[in-house]
Amino acid sequence: MASSASIVICGAGIAGVAVAHELAVVHGWRDVVLVEAGDPLALTSDKSTECYRNWWPDRAMVALMNRSIDRLETLAVRSANRIRLNRRGYLYATADPQRAEQWRSQAFEAVTHGVGPLRIHDRTDADYRSTTGHDWQTAPIGVDLLLDQNLIRRHFPALSPRTVAVLHVRRAGWLSAQQLGALLLEEARAAGVTLLRGKVTAVNQTGGRVNAVMVATTSGTMSIQTPYFVNAAGPYLAEVGDLIGIDLPVHHQVHLKAAFADPLGVVPRDAPLLIWGDPIELNWNDRERDDLNADPATAWLTKPLPPGVHCRPEGEGSSRQVLLLWDYHPHNQQNRNAQFPVPLDDSFFEVALRGMSVMLPGLVNYLERLPRAYLDGGYYTCTPENRPLIGPLPVEGTFVIGALAGYGIMAALAAAELLVRHMIGGSLPAYAAAFHPNRYHDPNYLLQLAHWSDSGQL
Repeated sequence: MASSASIVICGAGIAGVAVAHELAVVHGWRDVVLVEAGDPLALTSDKSTECYRNWWPDRAMVALMNRSIDRLETLAVRSANRIRLNRRGYLYATADPQRAEQWRSQAFEAVTHGVGPLRIHDRTDADYRSTTGHDWQTAPIGVDLLLDQNLIRRHFPALSPRTVAVLHVRRAGWLSAQQLGALLLEEARAAGVTLLRGKVTAVNQTGGRVNAVMVATTSGTMSIQTPYFVNAAGPYLAEVGDLIGIDLPVHHQVHLKAAFADPLGVVPRDAPLLIWGDPIELNWNDRERDDLNADPATAWLTKPLPPGVHCRPEGEGSSRQVLLLWDYHPHNQQNRNAQFPVPLDDSFFEVALRGMSVMLPGLVNYLERLPRAYLDGGYYTCTPENRPLIGPLPVEGTFVIGALAGYGIMAALAAAELLVRHMIGGSLPAYAAAFHPNRYHDPNYLLQLAHWSDSGQL
């Protein structure tokens, strides 16, 4: 079989779908082919926490996210908020006065990066308000730093009484990733995008330029003649890069998520995303600690674990569901092989619940008899510094959009816009160079990379 296309996009996750939408709906391209071996939006995009934020320790990432959030908000208005966008925020909490001072310094720097204004509340009667529901249009942006413990207890009584400061990032919250992806895909297909079930097996070149893409389907192998090819293959980014003859600097990290019912109402239904900012020692009893220490494979669970355990309420109405996440497993930066189904850790829920109980002591009530939890997970496909890859590749006519390590849902609209501007020769935003794949050939960038400290990853 043979056919032709103006462009072939490999991967119908949120990145590939957003590119197809940008080309067909925004720019009017025809004959756009989106190739996906499985179901669209079902490999890693549906494993998302569905959250977004403009809080990053990186000016370029702040700019990218601000642009993407602008577009998400426009889409929310246009669709009568079909995507269920809110602006509850991210609430970081600490019991360490030194960390509170670090957050103060980081917040002042973040303001210069463009996150919005900083408001410091250090009195019990300070004028601070949280945000509930989906009325994001009237919610503030910027950052609130609460330093008065009585004020914190008044607004967030579920938090540990040891909490000395909370940092409330306001241009943040969550949405329905499923509805976002479905809406983009529906509009793209209505504009003529073809969704082809199959696997890209070869990217043919002539004279250093792509001219055809081979796709294995259930009815045979297709040769699609095309001048453009986009690698949007998510966890298969490196594998598809190899088809072009380009080694992409990415590795994979498994991140797990648990969903469980909270009938005691420990996690307030109107809460922001709740994040503990301090290292954690889990509350094992003496017998449990001895048992763990007796086995070298589990002894590390008795040592301090990294900060970042987080949870949020899930669902609306009478829902009592809570999503719980914590990246406490060590990662191998040489791991380039994605394994499906994603390997799950049966102990994850208990460990993460114990970790979250440091921030929300009421969760201790569930430890004696663990609730039933639904566990799933996906891969973060990461670059060394956790910036994405967005732009042209050395083979003429080929492009990449990927390494959206856990932030694909929040970044997709701006990332797709940036990629398409590269394709059509449009004006590029100031942040474009920070995500260009050729940055790793710049000696100055490599020197900067050697001293990279904070990836901003949760």
